[in-house]
Amino acid sequence: MNKLYPSAAEALKGIVADGQTLAVGGFGLCGIPEALIDALRDSGVKNLTVISNNAGVDGFGLGKLLQTRQIKKMISSYVGENKEFERQYLAGELELEFTPQGTLAEKLRAGGAGIPAFFTKTGVGTLVAQGKETREFNGQTYVMEQSLVADVALVKADVADKAGNLRFRYTARNFNPAVATAGKITVVEVEKIVEVGEIAPDDIHLPGIYVHRIVHNPNPEKRIEQRTVTPKAGG
Repeated sequence: MNKLYPSAAEALKGIVADGQTLAVGGFGLCGIPEALIDALRDSGVKNLTVISNNAGVDGFGLGKLLQTRQIKKMISSYVGENKEFERQYLAGELELEFTPQGTLAEKLRAGGAGIPAFFTKTGVGTLVAQGKETREFNGQTYVMEQSLVADVALVKADVADKAGNLRFRYTARNFNPAVATAGKITVVEVEKIVEVGEIAPDDIHLPGIYVHRIVHNPNPEKRIEQRTVTPKAGG
């Protein structure tokens, strides 16, 4: 099976549609699938539910989809860098399912592993637990969280071979492996494509069985979310 597609637009053709649930990798702006997000915006699909740790920033990453009003609901853990997100939410224009960061990661991992739900102490006694089943184990109260599975997962990796085996780069790995396994269809944007066998077995972070489509983006922008510069002494 040929998993390589000539562009991000071609990689999304025929698999994205109105009303879908999408999972998108990244943490802040680190490890986000920039080209795939742009192609998703250009596709015009709307009423999307998007699972992602955050929603990018104004004008970049998933922030572009907020600007075009293609997202109806976010399932995320941190949204503090996006003023348009805040405006839409406070105006009642955007649904939000706030999820603790570790719980979000486990909901994705569990979804990818075929586990329908799990119990955690995180959120017990808070708004997070409202309306959810709780149970006691060894005298401690736990809340049940249902796992997450997406219609389509958009992932960023550093290197892929032509079979879809992936290697991520340092902290850009973040949510990407869990997002990849939680997608019914997973599309991966990579900076480098190599032949099968060129990635050492111990360097494969995610096996190709989870990857359905690959698009090559050798020069992503990799924008920095916040940059703080300390002046040199005596400068």
